Amino acid sequence: MAEQGSNDCGGAPSARTRVRRGVPRARYGRDDILGILDAGMIAHVGVTTPEGPLVLPMAYGHDRERLYLHGAAANHLLGTGDGHEVCVTVTHLDGLVMARTPFHNSMNYRSVVVRGLATRIDDEAGKRRALKLVTDHVVANWDSVRPPSQTDLRKTLVLELPLTEASAKVRTGDPVDEPDDIAGPWWAGVVPITSRFEPPVASADLISGAEPPESIADMAGHTPDERPQPDRG
Repeated sequence: MAEQGSNDCGGAPSARTRVRRGVPRARYGRDDILGILDAGMIAHVGVTTPEGPLVLPMAYGHDRERLYLHGAAANHLLGTGDGHEVCVTVTHLDGLVMARTPFHNSMNYRSVVVRGLATRIDDEAGKRRALKLVTDHVVANWDSVRPPSQTDLRKTLVLELPLTEASAKVRTGDPVDEPDDIAGPWWAGVVPITSRFEPPVASADLISGAEPPESIADMAGHTPDERPQPDRG
């Protein structure tokens, strides 16, 4: 393992978060890293288990200083990650980059890698705060639904991970083709990829007649990048 250091989510990268390939695409600024985390909704979390490496997708939240992950109390990945080093990645796919030769095909993307020691949150106030951050990161509806019960909290495991070792990598723009190929007859360009929220659809067993909360209804027509960001205080 490379020597561990800190980039304080926006300073000099540590030895193990420094981008080594495609260096011009590296981003270490705090706003770059947090902006990508803000826009994302799914993180892929990796741990080393006795059975071998394990990576799973899960929701997350953050307060600009720490990343929060949650799952069932019996969640194998989170239980293994508690007290150990984990790796979290968040990626947005923005377009397919189609070159004049498949060798130069690529993708436009924004990604963040976070590495560090994950620790369990056991106190109730801290767990509730973290769960609210995870919930409201996706869509701010924590305050418009039934709050978690004591049973809910007992069944939930929450880990926190400092954002002190993080780096981003971003690719934008056209294909990078060979000069001789540019003069050839082949098409080259970018196929943009956009995700957009549709209007909410009520559950089939909804009997209360309640309308969607404003925070949910207002997402229709917007991209994940455009959704309102929660209060992270």
